[in-house]
Amino acid sequence: MVVKPRGDWRAGKLRCFGFTVHIREAAPRQDQDTKMKAIVFLGGGRITSALAAGLRLAKYRRRIVVYDRHPEKLRALRRESRIEIARDLSSAVGQAEMLIVAVRPGSVKEMIHEVARCGASPPKLCVSLAAGIPFRNLRTWLPAAVHWVRAMPSPVCRIDRGLTPVTFERTVTVSERAQVRQLFEQVGLVLEIPERQMDTITATHSPSHGYHALATLARAAESAGLDKRTALIAAAHALADGITYWRDSELDLDHLLHEAATPGGIAAATMAAMDEGGYARAVTRGLKAGIARAQRNAKL
Repeated sequence: MVVKPRGDWRAGKLRCFGFTVHIREAAPRQDQDTKMKAIVFLGGGRITSALAAGLRLAKYRRRIVVYDRHPEKLRALRRESRIEIARDLSSAVGQAEMLIVAVRPGSVKEMIHEVARCGASPPKLCVSLAAGIPFRNLRTWLPAAVHWVRAMPSPVCRIDRGLTPVTFERTVTVSERAQVRQLFEQVGLVLEIPERQMDTITATHSPSHGYHALATLARAAESAGLDKRTALIAAAHALADGITYWRDSELDLDHLLHEAATPGGIAAATMAAMDEGGYARAVTRGLKAGIARAQRNAKL
């Protein structure tokens, strides 16, 4: 697994999520090469909105063009992130240096077929953001000589705290890989993994886990006697600040668990009861359900 940290990093070592990553000298966060025609998104939904906002925050200067069938989405994106609007699919595809398919999994096949019929030749480099749609499907639906990449950016890329797992077809060149990494590094960390791991990481790295845990812990605290605001503050501290401490301290996670759960103490009793209540089983079951949903997308 290759970890590519986000912009403004230099040669040496980076402490990232508790792991030491050896890194080389990198180009500045904002690429100065202006030859690229445009980064073109097909689909103006939530993930396009999050990426466009994150790229704007990163002062990304390349052209960002979005095509979507719903004008209201495009107008909202233009107001929020100053993207350019493609008048039709053919013009969008025709000006793309990198084409990013950002529609729901159930719409990917139709969108790619429309690309094939639109009259404009797609660029060599195409990126799919659709969960669970494997390379074999993408190649079948668009038989042109396209080099496919799959990426799953986290919506937190909106605030430059994203995590984007990526996987590359073998045909993707070294320069194309660098181009894709450079784009997603603008908005957070990039993890390069084999395609066989994409469904699992898609089900694992979603910030919905944090939101769900926060809501559940806060509700339990409120039921136990805290007012709603205090319950949310306490639960957010337990989750967000505790994880931040793990990331920044470079301490082993098992060490922190042992340190927090003094034998006979309140934290130890709380965690033991949660484990006895099936906490680990529930998380495992949820993860398996997410992976299974992603795998069903391959049959769409």
